[in-house]
Amino acid sequence: MKLYDKAAHELHDLLQRKEISSTELTKDVLARMDEVEGDVGAYLTQTRETALREAASADEKIARGEQIAFLEGIPGAIKDNICTKGVKTTCASKILGNFVPPYDATVMEKIAAEHPVILGKLNMDEFAMGGSTENSAYQKTHNPWNLDCVPGGSSGGSAAAVAAGTAVWALGSDTGGSIRQPASFCGVVGMKPTYGRVSRYGLVAYASSLDQIGPVTRDVTDCAHVLNVIAGHDAMDSTSSTAPVPDYTKALTEDVKGLKIGLPKEYFVKGMDADVEKAIRKAIADFEAMGAEVTEITLPHTDYAISTYYLIAPAEAATNLERYDGVSYGARVDGADIVEMMTNTRSEKFGEEVKRRIMIGNYALSAGYYDAYYLKALKVRTLVQQDFTDAFKKVDVIMAPTAPTPAFKIGEMVSDPLKMYLQDICTVPLNLAGLPGISVPCGYSAKGMPIGLQIIGKALAEETILRAAYAYEQAHSFHEDRAEIGEAKA
Repeated sequence: MKLYDKAAHELHDLLQRKEISSTELTKDVLARMDEVEGDVGAYLTQTRETALREAASADEKIARGEQIAFLEGIPGAIKDNICTKGVKTTCASKILGNFVPPYDATVMEKIAAEHPVILGKLNMDEFAMGGSTENSAYQKTHNPWNLDCVPGGSSGGSAAAVAAGTAVWALGSDTGGSIRQPASFCGVVGMKPTYGRVSRYGLVAYASSLDQIGPVTRDVTDCAHVLNVIAGHDAMDSTSSTAPVPDYTKALTEDVKGLKIGLPKEYFVKGMDADVEKAIRKAIADFEAMGAEVTEITLPHTDYAISTYYLIAPAEAATNLERYDGVSYGARVDGADIVEMMTNTRSEKFGEEVKRRIMIGNYALSAGYYDAYYLKALKVRTLVQQDFTDAFKKVDVIMAPTAPTPAFKIGEMVSDPLKMYLQDICTVPLNLAGLPGISVPCGYSAKGMPIGLQIIGKALAEETILRAAYAYEQAHSFHEDRAEIGEAKA
């Protein structure tokens, strides 16, 4: 197995034992990028020189016999909507094409304290609006398991990079499934933590009451370690949780005896891909065999979750994106007067999906429609939250598919936005309720595309879902599989 194929915890041990150097590891991952990045297209910005300097610095520390942090000297990459001081942050939009943040997001400060090797910024759907990474203003990202397929979105670059071996770990953001769905499509692990568990300061806002930063990794162990690094209270984020942060790695036990699992009948939707249902049912049966207790539950307002989300998220997006007007923020397109300049700027520099969501949002917030749409959506959101509260009185975790289908072909859903939105049926409710969820690989479709099992927990119960995910992972070998791409795999 090549170094770029190994998980971060394996590489950490090798570095500690001086069996490899960070420079050797980083060069291996960069060589892998040279080999496959042209086909995958996960990166928008590469920071190779900085990466090699960071690797050399880690090696000096190891040579001195000093203890190294978990991520120290290990190459990772960052979704391009997380502010990185001195490194371009575009949100995959032309309106931020030349934006270089003067500060680091809080998660980047926490990450920097570990001294990892940062390889660059990853592609995404523009302003995180999309589920396929086809809405990037710069390039399409391809799924390493089948280059004709999407990697999912909006954190498609993050999942594709980890799956392709062009990053050992990555950060993504999840507003309606944007970490979990691409993790499912690309056969990697992706977690959306509880809302407020990880600071949003420095995350370019899409929908502020729904956004959350989280890890994308090779396996559950890495996920727990990265979460350890990024979780915690931040005075710069007023929505940040003050709850103490446990050591998530202590939750990694293989014991799920007596764990109560709820299966929501509403998540096994009509039209779900048969291979997905089969893989999820098999995973649930495996949990039963390991001693967990499974009961069917109901989340009765699930059917309204998508329409609720697609009113609340665009309404918040319309407000958050007002600042990109050619005056206060972003690129500018000239016009005869200020109105024409603003109109030209927003017309030319925003992509179609972003414009669509701004229009939906402004419509929902407009006089005469606010009560009928936006206010009603907020009330339904409360009902969705209540469904989960009631369910968690009876069960410890809820399990469901991450997505109703495996990765679909590039271009397959572009002409039908509604069909694309329905892809989020299993992930969106968690964002509305602010709950944590993790996607772990649990099988393959008949065409060999990965399928993800979603494990949902109570608020701040990341330890419980990590325990369940780890126990499942250790009983199977899906996390050891790698996408066959590139000459080195032939």
